[in-house]
Amino acid sequence: MARLPVPLGAWGCLWFLALAVPCLLQRAQVKKPFRCPATCSSCTKESVICVGSAGVPRSLPADISSLLMNSNSFTIIRDDAFGGLFHLEYLFIEGNKVETISRNAFRGLRDLTHLSLANNQIKALPRDVFGDLDSLIELDLRGNKFECDCRAKWLFLWLKMTNSSVSDVLCVSPEEFQDKMLNDVSSFDDECTTTDFVVHQILPYESVSVDTFHSKNDVYVAIAQPSMENCMVLEWDHIEKNFRSYDNITGQSIVGCKAILIEDQVFVVVAQLFGGSHIYKYEENWTKFVKFQDIEVSRISKPNDIELFQIEGETFFVIADSSKAGLTTIYKWNNKGFYSYQSLHEWFRDTDAEFVDIDGKSHLILSSRSQIPIILQWNKNSKKFLPHSEIPNMEDVLAVKSFRIEDTLYITLTRFIGDSRVMKWNSKQFVEIQALPSRGAMTLQPFAFKSHHYLALGSDYTFSQIFQWDEEKKLFKIFKEIYVQAPRSFTAVSTDRRDFFFASSFKGHTQIFEHITVDLSL
Repeated sequence: MARLPVPLGAWGCLWFLALAVPCLLQRAQVKKPFRCPATCSSCTKESVICVGSAGVPRSLPADISSLLMNSNSFTIIRDDAFGGLFHLEYLFIEGNKVETISRNAFRGLRDLTHLSLANNQIKALPRDVFGDLDSLIELDLRGNKFECDCRAKWLFLWLKMTNSSVSDVLCVSPEEFQDKMLNDVSSFDDECTTTDFVVHQILPYESVSVDTFHSKNDVYVAIAQPSMENCMVLEWDHIEKNFRSYDNITGQSIVGCKAILIEDQVFVVVAQLFGGSHIYKYEENWTKFVKFQDIEVSRISKPNDIELFQIEGETFFVIADSSKAGLTTIYKWNNKGFYSYQSLHEWFRDTDAEFVDIDGKSHLILSSRSQIPIILQWNKNSKKFLPHSEIPNMEDVLAVKSFRIEDTLYITLTRFIGDSRVMKWNSKQFVEIQALPSRGAMTLQPFAFKSHHYLALGSDYTFSQIFQWDEEKKLFKIFKEIYVQAPRSFTAVSTDRRDFFFASSFKGHTQIFEHITVDLSL
């Protein structure tokens, strides 16, 4: 009897798979043979040797433990150059032309125990370039020419902390460290920091002047906004770390807001082009500024500057008037209000007034569009300011500001046409020490944060410039350019151990820059 064919069925399928799967697995486990990169002369499962390569070879076997690159022509080792070589223990990059190593060049090499960068052309290494090398035992940096400047500060500190054995690091520069070992140089702290100004906050409105004052442990700023007809008072927010709106004094074409603190009272002089100028007082009960008194229109017609000062314990302020009809006038506090104390002169179109202590005596310097700056001296007998001297050959001065560096008195003279000037008092007169090209300048403001002295030169025609004092040359040198549209004033403000300066703009936003310290070794 003939036997019928038996269907394969489920068991048959299992039997077939049982025979086929091992074959498939065996084929899948067969690896393609590794091809040694063309520039590598020797390749085994454990090590690769490369000579004469124009770059760090890619497509290296992932499980190698040793890599030697010698006499190659590449000059840079880029980020993740050895990516995927997680089992690499020995890496020798010797006798090449390497100049630059990227910060993340050795990222992921956590098993690496020996690294040699000997006999290359390395002058500096990026900060924390060895940060991923958790297993590093030996590091060879011989035969390089390290520039032991600020860029080497991190390496200097790392050498003192690492448990790895590191070869000597020879310095070729700067001159004072030449032929010394990096471990033997002095501290980098003084040489490796600089400063910068970065935008901290932008106020979305125009302004022409900024004044700052302290009251009850808080910092405030009064900003004159002629186009918005406001004197905006801002308060430093200790939580948000920004300046926020606190109060708003309204008026007409406000060009100046000057705070006056007398005992526990806070006043703000609000100078206006129209409608007369006024004085406001802060009322605790209402938590706002309210009008305290008017300033007579007959004396102040076109206010251009407000300067506050004290003499013999008495509080004064002067308003420089730039119109032919007005009078630059001094006002004095009499415990009840401010009254006109002295009119200085007529018809001179004064643009600025600066109170200066010269050799222990009180002076006012007045700048003008129609005459050279004049110096008035306080007479103790008459208790008035009397003409004393002039600053010759300086016509058409918009503003005069004073500052001191150590015990030396300086002034700046701002000119819209021609060069602005920095002058020094030599015990007899002010003498020029520096001319600054300043076409279109409306303000040249000195300010200082700690031991750093600056000048901010604001121009309508180009970028505003910040100059920094060079202690060796005793001159200001250009430090930074910032863009402020139609700048009108620069004002320094410090709070919460932070330093700022406000840059007012007649045609754009008011900007607040922060003065920061930058570590050059980063």
